[in-house]
This record gives sequence, structure tokens and C-alpha cells, in this order.
Amino acid sequence: MNPRKQHVTTEEGVQLFVQKLGQGPQTVLIPNGFYLSDALQSIANCCTLIFYDPRNRGRSNPISDQSKLKKGIHHDVEDIEALRRHFTIDKVNLIGHSYMGVTVALYAMKHPGHTGRIVQIGSMAPYPAKAYPVHLTNVDRTLAEVMAKIAQLQQERQSHDAKQFCRKFWSILCEIYVANPADAPKLNWDPCDLTNEINFPKQWTEHVLPSLQNLNLTPQDFAKAQAPVLAIHGRKDRSSPYGAGRDWALSLPNARLVTLDEAAHVPWIEYPDQFRSVLETFLSGGWPVTSEKVDSLDNPPS
Repeated sequence: MNPRKQHVTTEEGVQLFVQKLGQGPQTVLIPNGFYLSDALQSIANCCTLIFYDPRNRGRSNPISDQSKLKKGIHHDVEDIEALRRHFTIDKVNLIGHSYMGVTVALYAMKHPGHTGRIVQIGSMAPYPAKAYPVHLTNVDRTLAEVMAKIAQLQQERQSHDAKQFCRKFWSILCEIYVANPADAPKLNWDPCDLTNEINFPKQWTEHVLPSLQNLNLTPQDFAKAQAPVLAIHGRKDRSSPYGAGRDWALSLPNARLVTLDEAAHVPWIEYPDQFRSVLETFLSGGWPVTSEKVDSLDNPPS
């Protein structure tokens, strides 16, 4: 199945790289296509998938005007709406992974009338500064070892060119994204041929992360998102704590949680068949049988 590729120019003049895959009745918009297109193409039989790379990321055009980056995640919300209008989608379905899980939820709050169904995969927490109890996190030996390796790599930074440093960084970091570090090569995750991705740490530090840290979501904000939301979260996620998935499902009015006990931050690696089935069921209009209506943040280990 060959994707149809193009660049879409928003009203702001930002050019986003887009590729469409599949011809299913449900249209799903998915940010970070530069790595998620491989992970999610298995659901192209049920849906029309529109993968795109966010502004100044992946294969989208680079941006030198900092005014078009300074709002961080809020620019990403605007770009979803721009793509929805471009493709004339009345109610857009969205899948967001990691910090983009926050983005798609913010879109549902800001544009409830144009939101279809929302999937959050390993989403960052709705309250960035919140500390979760030990059993809702996975601060383990692997995480400590990876952080130590990255700290050492930072000290050696001057001895590597930008692409070499990027490759070494990701080869180390990938180990925390899977429950078993030995599965890290299965990610096939190497963004370092993309100049935007080599440069992204600066954008993350200066714009995206502060925009996340400055969120101050209230019960009134959550109540605006009436769309069905499915949070999929690995209990062994080291990047976004499992408590974050429970928090979203507890806070949003029409949300449920699928817990994958032996998965970390990229659950399509540990549970490929169940992951695909859960997505197809939800995007086709149902709730997966394994989904939980969360009524308490606390959840003891399984």
C-alpha cells in the first residue's frame, strides 16, 4: 500500500509534510508520521490515515521565524485544525503519542464540535508537575542506567558531529521506551537523517516543554472535551508514567483506559495484535472489551 505524499501550507504559511494511507470510512489524523506511519499502518484497512509531521519537525519545512514556534504545543493544536479544514473533515479522529497525547486532548477541548474520537498512546500527564506514587510509575534500574549513559554522552558532545551525537543519543534512549531493553532494536527508530529532528531538542527546551509546563487545566476545561477518548498506556512506561493514563481517563468526561501490563512507552512493540485490535474497535465506534471506566487514580500492581 503506497502512501500519497504532499505538503500542505497552512493559513499561517507553515508547510507540513503529509502522507495519506488507506481508504477506510473513518479518517484519522496522526501527528509525528515520520515514525508512527510504520507503527500504525496496520490499521489502514479500517481507516483512512493522514500522517503528518508537526511544524519544524520530521519532513515538514524548517521554520526560522521563532514567532511561529513560541506557542509550543498550542501551535500544534492550531495545525490540527488547519489540516482538518484543508481536508474538509467535519469531525476529525485523532491519535496522539507521548506529548502529542496532550495535544489531541487540547484540540478536543478547544474544538469539541469538530472532534470525533481521540486516542492517547502513552500520553504525558495532564498535570506536568504531578508526582505519582511508586506503583503508578516505572522508575527502575533501566531508567537509571540510561540516564547515566546520556549524562556521559553529553560530556562527550564536542567529540561528535550533530548526526553522530543524535544517533548515539537515540540508540541509548530507545531502551527506556520498551519494557525489555533487549527489544529496543525493534523500534527501528532513527530520526537522525532528518535535520529538523537533529535540531528538535532546542525547540523542545525553549518552546514545547514550557508550553506543557504552563498548562493549568481545570475541571471546566476537561468538561469541554465531550468526544470519546481512549487512553492506551503501558504499566511499565518509564517516559510517561502509567498514572498519567489513569489521570486522563479519570479527568475527561467520556474516556476509558486500556492498560497493557507488560508494555512501556511504545505498546505496539509488546502487544502488536492486541494494540491493532483495540485501535480498530475504538475507531470503528466501539469500546474495546479491555477498556476500563476509571473511577479512581489509585490502581495497585496487577
